[in-house]
Order: sequence, then C-alpha cells, then structure tokens
Amino acid sequence: MTTIRLDSVNRTFGAIRAVDNVSATIEEGRLFTLLGPSGCGKTTLLRMIAGFCDVEAGSIWFDDRRIDTLPAHHRNAGMVFQNYAIFPNLTVEGNVAYGLRARKVKPAEIASRVEKALERVRLAGYGPRWPHQLSGGQLQRVAIARVLVIEPAVLLFDEPLSNLDAQLRTQMRVEIRQLQQSLGLTTIYVTHDQEEALAISDRIAILRSGKIEQVGSPEEIYQRPRTAFVAEFLGGTNMLPGIAGTFDGHRTEVASCGTTIFVNEKVATGQKLFLSIRPEALRLAQGSESPVLQAKLVLREFLGQIQRLHATLPDGTQIRVSTLGSIQVAVNAGAELALAYDPAQIIVYPEP
Repeated sequence: MTTIRLDSVNRTFGAIRAVDNVSATIEEGRLFTLLGPSGCGKTTLLRMIAGFCDVEAGSIWFDDRRIDTLPAHHRNAGMVFQNYAIFPNLTVEGNVAYGLRARKVKPAEIASRVEKALERVRLAGYGPRWPHQLSGGQLQRVAIARVLVIEPAVLLFDEPLSNLDAQLRTQMRVEIRQLQQSLGLTTIYVTHDQEEALAISDRIAILRSGKIEQVGSPEEIYQRPRTAFVAEFLGGTNMLPGIAGTFDGHRTEVASCGTTIFVNEKVATGQKLFLSIRPEALRLAQGSESPVLQAKLVLREFLGQIQRLHATLPDGTQIRVSTLGSIQVAVNAGAELALAYDPAQIIVYPEP
C-alpha cells in the first residue's frame, strides 16, 4: 500500500491560480475525496497526481518516491475518467487488456488477469461483448476493471458517477467503496456531490479557489465545519446574521432575525456574527421545550422518509427544517411553528 504526499503544490492557467500551495497526506489504504464546487481546482489537482498536468511548484510523493517529475505511465497510478474513455472498436475484453498489451505482458498472463479483473467488478462472462451492448453502470465497471488489471499502487477517480442516474449512482458508489476496501488501495476520489463524498470517504478535503479549506473525516467536517463556506457547501445550513448580547456563564444571547437565539459559545458583546444551524438540528417543539424559535410555515415538501419545512422567522428570513416523514405537521401556509433546538449544535462564525 502507498502513502501519497502533496508538498506545496501549485498550478496556474494564465492569471488563474487553479491549485494554490496545496499540501496534504493521504494515508495508505484510505479513500480520500477532493470535494468542492466547479472551478475549485480538484480535477486539476487529480490530473497533476496522475501525470496529465504539470506541477509548476512543489512536489508529489508516493511513499518516499517523488513522482511529479515522472511521465504518467511510470507512476503506477490508475485513473478512472468521468466519461469512461471506453474504446468503442474493442470488446470488453479488449478494453480491459489494453493497458497490459501496451506493457507487453505475455498473452497467457493477459487472459488470466483480464478474467480476474472482470470478476472483481461483477462482469464475469462479459468479455466478448461490445461497449454498445452495455448499460452506463456496466461501462463504468469496465473502466474500473481496465484500471485494476494493471495492478496500480494508487487509484484515481475523476467524478466517475456524474453521467449515471440517481439510483445507479447510489448503487455504484457502494460498489466502488466495497471494492476499494477489499483491495486496500490508496484512492483519491474527485466529486462535487456532497452526499457521495460523505457516504464513501475516509477523509475529505474541501477545496475553494485552489486552496484547501478543511480536511477531516466526514463526521468532523459535517459536524464541526471550520468556516462558513464549508458549513454551507457541505450539506447545506441555515446561516443567520446576528449580534452577540450578554453571556450568563453558560451561553450567549444573540439577537438574530427578529428573535433571540442562544449559543453555547462565549462571544464578546456587540460582535457581529453568523450562526450556522443545520436543518436537522431544528425540531418541532413538544410541550414546553426551551429554547425555541417562533416561525411561520411557508411550504412543506413530503419526501417519504423525510420532510422539508420552509418557514420564516419574525423578520421574514427564511429557514429550513428537516424532520422525519412520519411526524405530523400542519400543512397550511402561515401555520405557526415552534422550533426547538440545542444551543450546543449551533456554530458561531465571526462576520468577515
């Protein structure tokens, strides 16, 4: 297994700093996801690791071997592309064997390795088929098998599921994760899909404008985002402006959106700030629960297992609430809602 290390890596395109002094360590056998909005530099960084984009400054290491000065075919990294990159004029077997033939592996060994790779991605017996005879999910499995057959030290995925429908994406991400864990290969995975990143990753790096905003486990990044950008990008949140009031030794009163919100952090009186409240951190109050936010229902979306409530606070600011689909909610717009919350779950960010 291989540890990947990025040391102060940079890349510019004209006046644009696509990758800006990025440093990170991907531990052996882990699935490490680069997550961020379009244009944040995640694909450029992945292509630099693969050898398809030059490193302007800094270095990239596989264990104690510097690889950024090596051509792509000498790095022992296998990359699965967004568009599969399947050759339409070759059978499934021909596509999977392509890399081995380029490496002049003996024909007898090619046959056995191709068969093993297809078995790993649950395509045993599909070797004679042509790409046009396969579904999108099967084509993605062929692309993965073509990478696995060369026995790489590192796996690289560039938004591999973006061309699949929602149900198939969910199925394929489970398969990719199970395969990665069974092989124990160090893997870097690029996506802009927050749910996908949370579901499959050991660690996630959130990128913004070429820089890493935060690195951590899915739980760490979701529950304790370090910046307002991370909180809003990863999973969505209610970001409410406020002004800190008094601190009673346990919690601070914050004037926000025409009401008072309590937080468990000590904040200097008069400081302007933003409060991050996840939609699922709010719940319909039972009895005399305290503290609560008073709100009015605008719209209810019933989605089966969950329902989303869109409401307004006293000053008209919109707020979102996520709750179980089985909970009874007044469905008429304008209905009064009392939303209970735990001050410990509210994260405070100073106004920039």
